[in-house]
Amino acid sequence: MEQQGKGEPKKVEKKPGLDVAAVIAEMLIGQGLLTKKQLDYARRVFAKLPTGKTLLGVITDLKYLSEDQIRAALRGKEIIAPIGEILVELGHLKRADLDKALAVQQDDRSRKLGEILLEQHFVQEEKLLEVLSHRFGVPHFDVVGEVYDDRILELASFKEYRLHNFIPIRSDGEAVLVAFGEGMNEGTVRIAKKILGKEIIPGIAREAAIELALIRHEARLHGESVAVAHSESIVVSAVNTIINAAIKEKASDIHVEPMKNALRIRLRIDGVLIPYKDFPLELMPPMISRMKIMAGADIAEKRRHQDGRILFETPEGALDMRVNFYATVGGEKVVLRLLNKQALLLDIKQIGMFPRMLQMFKEEALDASTGVILVTGPTGSGKTTTLYSAINYLDNVDVSIITAEDPVEYIIDGIAQCSLNAKIKLTFEESLKHMMRQDPDIIVVGEIRDRNSAEAAIQAALTGHKVLTTFHTEDSIGGLIRLLNMNIEAFLISSTVVSVLAQRLLRRVCPDCAEDHLPTSHEIRRLGYKSEEFKGVVFKKGRGCKQCRFTGYRGRVPIFELLVLNEMVKDALIAKKTSYEIRRISSESAGLVTLLEDGIIKAAAGLTTFEEIMRQLPRLSPPRSFSDLRRIQGELA
Repeated sequence: MEQQGKGEPKKVEKKPGLDVAAVIAEMLIGQGLLTKKQLDYARRVFAKLPTGKTLLGVITDLKYLSEDQIRAALRGKEIIAPIGEILVELGHLKRADLDKALAVQQDDRSRKLGEILLEQHFVQEEKLLEVLSHRFGVPHFDVVGEVYDDRILELASFKEYRLHNFIPIRSDGEAVLVAFGEGMNEGTVRIAKKILGKEIIPGIAREAAIELALIRHEARLHGESVAVAHSESIVVSAVNTIINAAIKEKASDIHVEPMKNALRIRLRIDGVLIPYKDFPLELMPPMISRMKIMAGADIAEKRRHQDGRILFETPEGALDMRVNFYATVGGEKVVLRLLNKQALLLDIKQIGMFPRMLQMFKEEALDASTGVILVTGPTGSGKTTTLYSAINYLDNVDVSIITAEDPVEYIIDGIAQCSLNAKIKLTFEESLKHMMRQDPDIIVVGEIRDRNSAEAAIQAALTGHKVLTTFHTEDSIGGLIRLLNMNIEAFLISSTVVSVLAQRLLRRVCPDCAEDHLPTSHEIRRLGYKSEEFKGVVFKKGRGCKQCRFTGYRGRVPIFELLVLNEMVKDALIAKKTSYEIRRISSESAGLVTLLEDGIIKAAAGLTTFEEIMRQLPRLSPPRSFSDLRRIQGELA
């Protein structure tokens, strides 16, 4: 790295045989922040600790120095060590994630490690920039807030600045202070030196911030029209890039969140939010306005919440997205839900139930002549997919099916589907009056949200109709309890509700990198079992590969809990017994298999992991013996 001109940062050479931790520790000792005695003791403690802990982490744990003191001590200093090692030692990157990124780089030598770390969401952009500044011994700029010298900016064209991703800021003696993006290296510094015709003092800055600074100063120097065109194209490109990345990663949601110093973008992939990219805060208004235009929302309204819908064209066809704009004190938060229509209309055999549960669901619930069938679970648990699969199973020439949905997510030929719209008073209550006059056999209600919709579903069932609907509750028994809490009479619930199907979606073990995982005695105890009950049972766990973005998971597996109300369960409900008692009676008399029990069997089949069971599934009662569960459930369809 060329370092010339005034303000040349101090260079600290790596001593032979010392790792990055030793280099940084010696720097701290040299600045009088750490003593040799303290370092020796920290090393002894570090040697006794398991892998995963860093020497600097031990130093901060011992309260010799704080993280802020270490960060301040490194500012402007050059550390001759690999970027990945510095990130690990400073606690910004896990060792396992660094190994994964290096494996990707091994396959493609042309790619920079920093690029891979950002792409795989292993490290935050701000942390990477901070470490790059340490690695090259250069300052870390906030280019949007810098004061620029117009004479320096006019040394070259803005086209060249964009092409090579740098911006000159001001003179420092005979040299020029220049901010480069994350791709800075000796080559880019030489190019900048040739273009500007001056010596260079390089610094690091976010690429999006450099582009924003270029737009602002081009507008100031060369007129608004050129810069506005650049700004609009950048905003449109940024929004399209985010959506395309979400499609590529098979994300279910995009979260656009205003933070104190940036606009944060996160993607929900396989049910988990993963950081994607941060944009400068100044890009927030135009990016959100762009999304409002695409969604048909009011761009002038920033004080009230809004809903919208986007049809985004892709090579595979139009992608439907539901968009919600939520007014917060820091600005509008936007969530875009990607509706995967291909996943919605599955055959009932493909939804992931064990054969005996599936048979019970079809024979005791879906094939019943009348009654309410509830599909419950939190947002994003796959309720809509299960509901559409049930409709697909029931759809034939002999029956009339009519729906009231908010909104219709998949159009099925031969079914009368209505998309509710409160703006034109097309409400659920209004639609239900007319639905009853349409001579339906089966009524589908998108979701029970309040007492009115619950009462309407009950009344429809009392008049001899079959009603399918979704409900937000923790488990199947919780669905019955919540209806009671809505002041629906227990005898009405017991006489109309046929079944409650609760579900969750757990991350599926990646089939390309799955390996055996023998559960520890601690894990077995947490599941509610003794070690001898799990003898010979082997779970699966993904070690991480390119196909699963090194997470060990790819796709999701549904977990079900089916309650079919028999006379004993109905009597317990009318007697208003506790949820624990109703669950016990359901397990003993109605063949209820809880979410936890279904998850355990599917984990034992190698579909998901112990960690996913503990993270996602409610543990409301001890599971039955493992051998009994296998006998009850049978093999997966």
